[in-house]
Amino acid sequence: MSAQGEGIGPVRWRTAMEAALYGPGGFYVDPRGPGPAGHFRTSVHASPLYAGAVARLLLAVDEALGRPERLDLVDVGAGRGELLTGVLAALPAEAAGRVRPYAVERAGRPEGLDPRIRWVARPPAGTAGLLFANEWLDNVPLEVAEDGRYVLVAPDGTEGPGGPLDSGDRAWLERWWPGGGRAEIGRPRDEAWAAAVATLDRGLAVAVDYAHTRGARPPYGTLTGFRGGREVPPVPDGSCDITAHVALDACAGPGAALLTQREALAALGVSGARPPLTLATTDPAGYVRALASAGEAAELTARGGLGDFGWLVQPVGLRGTPGLYGLPGLPGSGSGVRPG
Repeated sequence: MSAQGEGIGPVRWRTAMEAALYGPGGFYVDPRGPGPAGHFRTSVHASPLYAGAVARLLLAVDEALGRPERLDLVDVGAGRGELLTGVLAALPAEAAGRVRPYAVERAGRPEGLDPRIRWVARPPAGTAGLLFANEWLDNVPLEVAEDGRYVLVAPDGTEGPGGPLDSGDRAWLERWWPGGGRAEIGRPRDEAWAAAVATLDRGLAVAVDYAHTRGARPPYGTLTGFRGGREVPPVPDGSCDITAHVALDACAGPGAALLTQREALAALGVSGARPPLTLATTDPAGYVRALASAGEAAELTARGGLGDFGWLVQPVGLRGTPGLYGLPGLPGSGSGVRPG
């Protein structure tokens, strides 16, 4: 029995993705499955350096907030809680004692998770701190359009033309993905991100994902599937991840900036520079550790790979600081790309 259901005719892609990813037996909620880490490699899984960078970002937000008694850390699309676990381990004891971590996930809580981590279905309201969404928006279901009509998909992945676009989706395409042809309508991602950011009273909201901007939309879209570490056709039967790159510029709210992961991690102290050869003589074990760390940093920041991920960075209610750029550890106003 597929997640979309047997005997069901073609439906629009947003409906098919919702069922395949989050319906009964869906890819992300099936307790019998290995979870996302069993199918694809994210920055979180690539190296603990990533969690360390997020920990430093959280400390920068902490300073901007005046080191409050309670510091919220909200991980949206938390998987099995790997990022939160890594960040808590990387924080100084004093800061870790003030952090209130939330894992936002539609799947059930995994066994053995740190009891400090609160497992919730949606971002809690009224938080102050850092809201971080690593590869979440690419799995928010969306519509696919072609030549002014919705694309329909059957449970076996076969596509066909649907009805004409409604006015809201047509307006989104005209503003954010003009030119006709095949396109992915990112309006549900815009709305999901806005709703998540709205739960943050003060602090910083960050979305990290495969991304593109209006000046360089892919002419045939990006919808695809992943299973067992391999890219596969996006068949909406619950057997594979179904994902599409994110129009982060459309998601961006007031005061937001867009950076590459390479820029953001460099600003947060992640460097792929090789250690000096002299260290191999004075501290051979330290040299080996530094060399391994440099290799992991290089993977996280590589051009054509994880380094090309987009970071949407949006400050919320940080009075007394010059927006995003007043935060320690982040690029100055000369860096990054402003949303169009």
